[in-house]
Parts: sequence; structure tokens; C-alpha cells
Amino acid sequence: MNSPIAPTSLAAAATGSMSEELCLANARLVLSDRVVTGRITIKDGIIDTIAEGDAVAGGALDCNGDFVIPGLVELHTDNLERHIEPRPEVDWPHLPAILAHDAELASTGITTVFDALRVGSIHGGQMRYAPYARGLADELLAARAAGHLRISHFLHLRAEICSETLLAELAEFGPDDRVGILSLMDHTPGQRQFRDLAALKTYLSKKRGFDDADFAEHVANLKALQNLYGEKHQAGAIAEARRLGAVLASHDDTTAGQVAESGMHGVAFAEFPTTSEAAAACRAQGMAVMMGAPSIIRNRSHSGNVAAIKLAEAGLLDIVSSDYVPSALLLSAFRLAGLWQDMPRAIACVTRNPARAAGLTDRGDLATGQRGDVLRVGLAGSTPLVRAVWSRGQRIG
Repeated sequence: MNSPIAPTSLAAAATGSMSEELCLANARLVLSDRVVTGRITIKDGIIDTIAEGDAVAGGALDCNGDFVIPGLVELHTDNLERHIEPRPEVDWPHLPAILAHDAELASTGITTVFDALRVGSIHGGQMRYAPYARGLADELLAARAAGHLRISHFLHLRAEICSETLLAELAEFGPDDRVGILSLMDHTPGQRQFRDLAALKTYLSKKRGFDDADFAEHVANLKALQNLYGEKHQAGAIAEARRLGAVLASHDDTTAGQVAESGMHGVAFAEFPTTSEAAAACRAQGMAVMMGAPSIIRNRSHSGNVAAIKLAEAGLLDIVSSDYVPSALLLSAFRLAGLWQDMPRAIACVTRNPARAAGLTDRGDLATGQRGDVLRVGLAGSTPLVRAVWSRGQRIG
């Protein structure tokens, strides 16, 4: 980052009150189908012109051959939850956490985020979760309305099927709450993400200090909740997605049968399918496949499921999410560009493809008429280096 960001720029980016003209010249522009040397001009927050050539007119910013790409679009990140609870049982003040989360995403090139909030709580057993989504959403939306945020925020409600209070918590949200995505999550042990009970036990022993008795009680409690509420919660969550006008997503599909069920429910994209079988079934159903950037960087899944890079090699990857490491999103796109030898295809996985999957048509491409959300990216060896970030033509990072 080369200069401080004026508070007025943040307010302008948040409210859409744009008046300045921005011209980025002598840049490698990553368009939808090719990379060209050229310049891009943003007026009133919208991409106005794109032209080829290395000329740098007066008033333009000389990018010296750096890449210019669309702002990154993030559909599923746990980052806000990490900021409000930086360690287990540590409750951080929410507005500072929201501001830190927003600034962190801006610094990594993310200009649109669907903040993932859990809905559905558990009041008994070894792992208890209290409701929090409605209150945190109120604070987030208030910060947005006040012009405190650098980037564009929507909500992603993670509907925990295996819980006690899912439908009551969903009922607290309305069509004006910017709920863009509702994902169906079933974390019952023994299936989907947690089908490997040994891996789950190791995870909980490290993160929560569970012993054998704790783990057995936890598994029994969640299975009981699934038996009691599973079908009711799934049907209710699907209906709530329609009421809220939200795109429906599945989570951790493992078998072709689960994918077929997701398709019947109207799921638009699959988050983190756990097997190659499920990813291939998604492709056959016309459902976009989303995987985590950390899996691409590490070449493996942290929970022992199919690695994202394996799906990329098989041509079964459409969208990448930063998941739990915001900076991984841009890095993963450049890794994919190397794998595929196709920069536009790789960049689309973190820009156009997630935007379209979430129903957004006004961003995700370097094209006239699109939002002026752009990044200037250099290289430190093979590692992308974010030099500057603009939201609707206003510098935010």
C-alpha cells in the first residue's frame, strides 16, 4: 500500500457518491478471455472505457506493467467470526472486530464479501452455541449505512440443520437484510465433512480438549438433534431462502445422491464437496463447485477430504473461497493460473464466477458498465503483491 486512505474515500465508496475519474495505464489487463496491455478508465464508480496500448496520458496512473484485475468476490469466509471470537470463549467488541475484518479483506483485494454467520444454536451438550447472528448483522449493517466500511458487504447465513433453534433464528431476518446466500449445513458426525470420526476426534481433542467421554457425548447429542430436527430444519431453511430472496447453497456434499438431492432443492452452487464423485455429480447437475483457497495452497484438505487442487486438475473447480485465510484468495488464483496456463480462467474463479453464482451481474469483470472495483497486482517472484485496491473507483487499500 502506497498511501494512507482518506476517510472521505471510505464514505464515498460505501454510499456510491462517486465523482472522480481514475485511469490506470500501462497495465496488463486481465479481461474475461485474454490479457492485454492497456488502460482502464473509471468514471462515477463505473468502468467507462478500456483501450489497448502502453501509452500513459496526463493524469493517468502508470502501472508499469502490473496486472489490473477485477476486485475479488468472497462467498464464504469465517473471518468475521474469527475477529469477534479470536480465541474460544473470548468475546471481542463487535464494531472494532467488524472494522478490522473489513480492512483486512480490503488489504487482500477482496472488494465484495458475503459474511458467513451461523444460524442455529445448541443449548446442551459438550459444545454449546448461543444465538448471535441477528445482533451481529444489525451492527454490520449499521456500520455499512454509516459509511464506515471499505468494501461491499452482504450476508451469508449458514443454516445449521443439526441444531435446536434454526427456524426461530432465520425468522428474525427479512428481505431488506442483504442476505445473499443461505447454505444448508449438516455437521452431524459420521457423514459429509465429518464422516471420518477419527479425524473429527483428533480435531476436537486439539481445539477443545475433548477426551473420549466428551467426544462420545458430543457425537450422541448431535445425532439425536439430527433425528429430532433434521428434516424439519432442512425444509424450513429452503423455504426461508426463498422468502429472503437468497441463493441456496449446499455444503460438504459427499455422494452423488446428496448432490441429486441438492439439485432438487434448487441449490445453485456446492460449497466444498468432499469427494471427486460429488464434484463430478455437481458438474452433471449444472451446479458450480466451490473449494477453499487454503486447500489449493497446501495441496490438501485439512480435514482429509478431496484436495481442491485435484478437482482443479480434473476441470471440476469453478469458484474459490478464502474460507479461513483471506490472503489465500488472490494467491490461489495465481497458483491456478500457473496450473492451467490460463490467467483469465483462474481470475474468473475469484471474481466473475462467484459474483454470478451469488446473483450479482454488476461486478466481477473488467468490462464497460461494470462496477469500478479493481486491483493493481505486482509480483514478488511468483507471489502476487497487492499494490492498490479501488472500490467504485475510490482508493480503499
